[in-house]
Amino acid sequence: MQRVSYAIVVPVYNGADSLNELFRRTEHTMASIDATFRMVFVDDCSSDNSWEIIKALKKQHPQQVTSIKLARNTGQHNATLCGLHHANADFAITIDDDLQIPPEEIVKLINCQKESEADLVYGLYVEKRHAALRNAGSWFVNKFFYYFANTSGEGSSFRLVSGDLAERLRNVNQKYLLLDEVLSWYTSSVANVQVEHQLRQKGRSGYSAFKLVFLTLNYIINYTVLPLRLMTYLGIFGSLICLVLSIIYIHQKLSYDVELGFTSLIVAIFFSTSLILFCLGIIGEYISRLYTKDGSPYYVIKEIS
Repeated sequence: MQRVSYAIVVPVYNGADSLNELFRRTEHTMASIDATFRMVFVDDCSSDNSWEIIKALKKQHPQQVTSIKLARNTGQHNATLCGLHHANADFAITIDDDLQIPPEEIVKLINCQKESEADLVYGLYVEKRHAALRNAGSWFVNKFFYYFANTSGEGSSFRLVSGDLAERLRNVNQKYLLLDEVLSWYTSSVANVQVEHQLRQKGRSGYSAFKLVFLTLNYIINYTVLPLRLMTYLGIFGSLICLVLSIIYIHQKLSYDVELGFTSLIVAIFFSTSLILFCLGIIGEYISRLYTKDGSPYYVIKEIS
């Protein structure tokens, strides 16, 4: 496969309505800056006819399209990683298949990289055109990972990745892949540029509210130790409360006529519970350093051309 200047990686899930337009507009955009490119479509087991359209595009443009079909649905981040592994380009640009990010905005990423010489360039939305609840959820997740993980708190699925950085991603070994967090492990050379984000015109998002919550919880557990530290803090707080209550109950035992056995029982329950929480937190801190690595692949390719 001949190396090109830019590989446009597109994770596809039920995007049949927009794929032809996405390719046409991307081709026009890259021609306007006289850049060689290849589009890498990764079909993440779509239930519509996305794969047939991708194969048709491959047949019409054999030098400009790489078509990959996964054997099972793995999620957007894993499908994107698959595309990056097969980019074979000086730079890879990841973009969604729904046209909410106009392909014409690719030029902004390229120009920003040339000016900053960054390894990673994010296209940040001037105004996010999702539902209000989803926007609020995205804001919360970004802030959470800014304070408790390695990410900058800003990012999007529209990004430019240098070829060297994309190659380093072959060393990744995480059970639940959060691409932006992993990218931050390998470089601090990051730039941002504002891009347009449009309303979705065709199809519907593959992320339900329940799925977004489930993914967020997985990422929090796998990429931060905050839940474990909360257990530790809760144990410490419980121990302090227990100490205060112990003093109170012992004082009542010595000063007043309290039912036999009540004081010792209450003190034992509070103390043992807080001590257990505290110990679990400490053990958890050590276990958290041994992130789950079960050897399962990020993706399995069924067909590639």
